[in-house]
Amino acid sequence: MMTSHARLLKILLVEDSRSDAVLIQRTLRGSKLVNELHLVRDGVAATDFLYRRGEYVDAPRPDLILLDLNLPKKNGREVLAEIKADEDLMTIPVVVLTTSSDEADILRSYQLHANCYMVKPVDLEQFVEVVKSIEHFWLALVELPPEQS
Repeated sequence: MMTSHARLLKILLVEDSRSDAVLIQRTLRGSKLVNELHLVRDGVAATDFLYRRGEYVDAPRPDLILLDLNLPKKNGREVLAEIKADEDLMTIPVVVLTTSSDEADILRSYQLHANCYMVKPVDLEQFVEVVKSIEHFWLALVELPPEQS
């Protein structure tokens, strides 16, 4: 089931854990809704991707960002704050997908205007189910902002 925008979607995955990134990529790769999945492994690379700097000069604008909080170089809170403070980026939905269930992290993420906060389960099957739920909700049910260049 595709929403009325009927376009294949671009996701930016900001994740430093190789095993989590591989699992998320494998789960989403089977999707009929995801056209492009881009992976960056730290907060600096994430902002370079979004602002099309350096090696990311030709990067597409993502339709959805999956953001880990605990990142090297620049943490996910800083990346989230930058995205939501930028008029050109603030409409991109950001799903915080992290190991932290700390109430302060949850509260701070929503104060920074995260669109969703999900804790990564330790159990492999539950982790796959979380990724599938993100896919189903954000890519099949929700109307995302119109494509921009």
